[in-house]
Order: sequence, then C-alpha cells, then structure tokens
Amino acid sequence: MPETKKYETVIGLEVHAQLLTKSKMFCSCPADYIQGSPNSVVCPVCLAMPGVLPVINRRAVEYVIMTGLALNSTISQDTQFHRKNYPYPDLVKGYQISQYDVPIAVGGWLTIDVDGEQKKVGITRVHLEEDVAKLQHIHDAQGESYSLVDVNRAGIPLMETVSEPDMRSPEEARQYLENLRAILQYLGVSTGNMEDGSFRCDANISIRPVNSTELFTRTEIKNMNSFRAVYRALEYEVERQIKVVEEGGRVVQETRGWVEERGVTVSQRTKESAHDYRYFSEPDLPPLSISREWVKEVKAGLPELPGARRDRFVAEYGLSLYDASLLITSKSTADFFENGLRAKDTKPVEVTTKAKAIANWMLGDMTGLLNASGVELGNARITPQGLREFTDLIEAGTINGPAAKAVFEEMFKSGKGAMIIAEEQGLTQISDAGLLDEAVAEVLQRNPQAVQDFLGGKETAVKFLVGQVMKETRGRANPAMISKILLENLGTELNG
Repeated sequence: MPETKKYETVIGLEVHAQLLTKSKMFCSCPADYIQGSPNSVVCPVCLAMPGVLPVINRRAVEYVIMTGLALNSTISQDTQFHRKNYPYPDLVKGYQISQYDVPIAVGGWLTIDVDGEQKKVGITRVHLEEDVAKLQHIHDAQGESYSLVDVNRAGIPLMETVSEPDMRSPEEARQYLENLRAILQYLGVSTGNMEDGSFRCDANISIRPVNSTELFTRTEIKNMNSFRAVYRALEYEVERQIKVVEEGGRVVQETRGWVEERGVTVSQRTKESAHDYRYFSEPDLPPLSISREWVKEVKAGLPELPGARRDRFVAEYGLSLYDASLLITSKSTADFFENGLRAKDTKPVEVTTKAKAIANWMLGDMTGLLNASGVELGNARITPQGLREFTDLIEAGTINGPAAKAVFEEMFKSGKGAMIIAEEQGLTQISDAGLLDEAVAEVLQRNPQAVQDFLGGKETAVKFLVGQVMKETRGRANPAMISKILLENLGTELNG
C-alpha cells in the first residue's frame, strides 16, 4: 500500500436531495413518482413538448431557504434560473433548468467532529434545479443490449448542496453526509434515503503534499448509493491517486464511477467545466425576488435541529455527549428514543435513569438486531412504548440478565409485549426464597470443588457459584438474593 503521510487528502462533496413537495418543480404532476408505472407520471411540461411553459414551485424554493438558514448561509435577495445544456439521453429537453451564478443560498457551514473537536466544513452554495429522467439498461436473453427511458423522475425538485474542499479524510466526508442528511430530515424537506436515489452524492477528491496549499488535479466520483460506498470509494481513490503520482504519472481531471462489486473506481468521461454547459438565463422564467419578510417568516418556523436536540438530550436527560450524538444522527432514532421516554409519566429524579436505560438498549441490542435483519427502525415491531415497558420491567426486577436479552429478541421478532413474553416463556425473575434455596442447594451439591476453594480462602469461587445458579434457573434468579443465600450456606460450612 502506498505511503499516505506524505500527502494530504482534499475532499469536497456535491449532494443532490429530492425535495418532498406535492408536485414537480415546474409543472403540476405529482412528485410521488416511484410507485408509478414507467412514463405514467408525466405531462407536456416534463415531457418537453413544444410550446409549454414552466412555472416555479414556491414550496421547493421555501425548502431551499430553510436548508440555507439551517446551514448558516446567506439567502440571496435576487436569484434566477439558468439553462444548463448537455446532450445526455436522460435529459428530454436537451438542457436542465438549474441555477448558475446566483443561487438561492450562498456560503455557510456545517460542523463535524474531528478528534473530539468541532470542525466547520464550509458551504459554497445551495441551489435548486430539476431532476432528470431515469435510464433502464436492458440485457435480454438474446444477447441484445439497449436502454429504456422512464420520464417519471424528470422534473422532480432537486436541491444541490455544494461544500468547500474542507474535508481531509473519507471519515470526515462520511460525517458530513450523515450530518447533512440529519438536517434535511429534521427540516422535513427530504427523506435523505440514498438507496432509492432521494439523496445522492458526488465527491471531488485530490491529493497534495502535506503542508501545501495548492489545489491539485481532482477527480469526481459518482454512482455511490450508501454512506459505506462513499467511504470505500474515497479510500480507494486516495490510494489510486497516490500510486499514480508515486509512479511518475499525472492524475487526470475526469469523472469516475464506483463499482461496488469490485471495490474500484473506473473512468467514465472527461470532466466538464462550467463553459461546457453553455449556461444562459432561462428565458421562460422571470428573475425571482426573495423578500426579507419571507426569509424571516421561514426562519421563525424552523424546527429544532440536530445540534440543538443533541445539546438538549445532554442537559435535559443527562445522556453523555457520545450517546446523544448517536441518537440524533437520525431523526427517526431520536424520535423513537424520546417517544419511549415520554410513553409514561416519569418523575424528575428518575429521568436520567430511564433515559440511560432506553438509550443503552437502542444503541446496543436494538441496533445489532436492526443491522442483522436489514430492517429499518420505522419498520421494526418493537414500539417506543414497548421498549419503555421492557426497561421498566428490568428496573422493577421482573426480568433480568440473560432472560432480559431473550425477551428483547422475541419482542423484536414478534412485536409482543415484554410481560406477555416473559410469562409465556417462564422468564420472569425468581425472588421466591424457597425456590432459590433449592437451586442453591443443588448447585452446592454438584460443585464440591468450588465449595472447597471458597473454604480455602478463594473468594472468587462465589462468582462461579452465582453463575451456576443463574444457569440452573435460566437466568431468572434474583442475583442479590442468590449471593445472600450462597454466602449464608457457605458461612455455615465454614463455621461447621
């Protein structure tokens, strides 16, 4: 592997997010196109028929203003749309209506965590455009290959957020994407779903000698449909560029595609520059004025954002900064946590204990089960109320230890309540002294060596015996009562 400490990585990201409007960007077609059969959610405007005129979607503009404000950007008072010309088969008109030199939002920043400290990643711009059609590449049984065009996606409002080249590692890029997606989800302007193409990322990456300030030739990487893919593609591209330079070659400015199956980037085409797109003002749309009153109104209606929610979780619920940061990364996760905590009335003195218990199960066992099953949190059978009931049963001593894990796994699998499962499977905690006396006596009889070890001064033998009683009772015994009964019996042996 090439030596990396001689070089510094420079990364900038361009993120396209489909906006959650009811209609498309420039026509009245429904924006919910995914379930429609090919070319069914279309009209003369998005089909680019002669003589049609576009009309700006006000809600889409408002969503970009919201995003710009959340990213600390300056909202332009006057903006306009441009024609961006390029001859791709997924572009029905032969041009895309986009924005060039006067975007809606300019400047700003987004924070990420680097070695425990907050780092600002600069925002260049946030602008609005329309999405393009979708190509379906067909390889039939006769060996023929061809492409079909589905225009349903054409005209969907698409917001592009362009960062400054401030990121220095794939990990920083991953954090930036996660934080940006969280902001969009909290604002309610986009689903942020990479798998269905609602949240798409292109990465610009270059290397340069450490301590150099010069920007070297960069490549653009496309076709990344998950955070993991972005991370892996950037890692690969860093190594590839270093290898090219170390072998005396020159990095070429180009667009490269990420091939997930092979774990490599491949050259697709020479990278276009702005002049290649022959931008000019969209003649069918007038310049757009954004009043300061509108901006103030939008700002006043902004919801609680991820950073503020993280700080509130720490101050209000006593969570660690680490746990709070994990919970707020996804709005659905933060909502699930808070809905669970608020499912029952909680005394102020109990809030910290309840919050920590719910957070621990969500960030531990529940995350593991979600990842293993490939299920999204929103589709999980465990409800926030169910999780609260479960943690309350543990606190009350009704279930504990291995039994609690077994109950939780069954809750995840079936969606049944914790108490129902515990009773059906006989997993409620045993606190009956008589039953525990019998279990302890059985364990002591079967483990004479451990008894002799304790009598000989080896106090750790008690832990072994407690474990054996727990095993005997399938994890249902009350640990405190076991220890007390064991020590009483062993004390009798010691004094006898």
